[in-house]
Amino acid sequence: MTRGKIALLHLEIRPGAIVQNRYLLVEAIKHAASIGAEWIVTPELSVCGLQFVQHTGTEWIQPQPDPWMQQVCRLVRTLKQTVFLGCPEREGRRFYNSVFVISPAGEIVGQHRKINVVSDSLAWSSSGDCVAPIECDGIKVGVLICSDAYTSNIARVLKFEGAQMLVSPTSWGPGIHGPNGEWEQRSHETRLPLIVCNRTGSETTLDFRKAPSLVVKNGDRLLSHTSDRSAILTFDWDFSNMVPSTTHFRTDYLRS
Repeated sequence: MTRGKIALLHLEIRPGAIVQNRYLLVEAIKHAASIGAEWIVTPELSVCGLQFVQHTGTEWIQPQPDPWMQQVCRLVRTLKQTVFLGCPEREGRRFYNSVFVISPAGEIVGQHRKINVVSDSLAWSSSGDCVAPIECDGIKVGVLICSDAYTSNIARVLKFEGAQMLVSPTSWGPGIHGPNGEWEQRSHETRLPLIVCNRTGSETTLDFRKAPSLVVKNGDRLLSHTSDRSAILTFDWDFSNMVPSTTHFRTDYLRS
């Protein structure tokens, strides 16, 4: 693939509202596909929100693909897109904050389990132990889940292992521990483009209404969006030169 359209699902995720979030995700995926997106990226933990545990606990989390994930895979096979889906998973007694990559054939072709999980909101989550790019449509993509971009080591390993670009499903808003140049630093250090799919809405102690979704190249922000309601952000991408070929996001707002 030399050129394509990428969609970032900058959604208002509600903590613990699993049925509602799943419905919103499916509708957003369908809309993104209808306007020509070949790659669709969701935020971190888009199924349940970051601070879901106090609302639902963890017993509902299943090994993946669970029945709902299987439905999404069938949908993706029909739409023929590539989807990066942020969803928790269970393995034995452990739980992980994961991103699954679903191919246009509706198959899970890779996953990344979040490694930097030192946070009160993520006390339920074990740390992943694998850092490797995932091949999507012939492109090797390194996945960084939110604070995986906080330090340089994970991005550098992905670069060493052959990643051609970085994609970061994120739930990271401003505040005491908010982002402070980490995305730009990781892009500058690796010389890889970094695409950040953030979110909006608020949770018990977190406010994401000014959290940006971004496209970063060589340490510079090329595209940026914040909003207080759900939006689908699309842009054209030149995979040969690894740069956006549009100067702004197309923004389609959704009802949450």
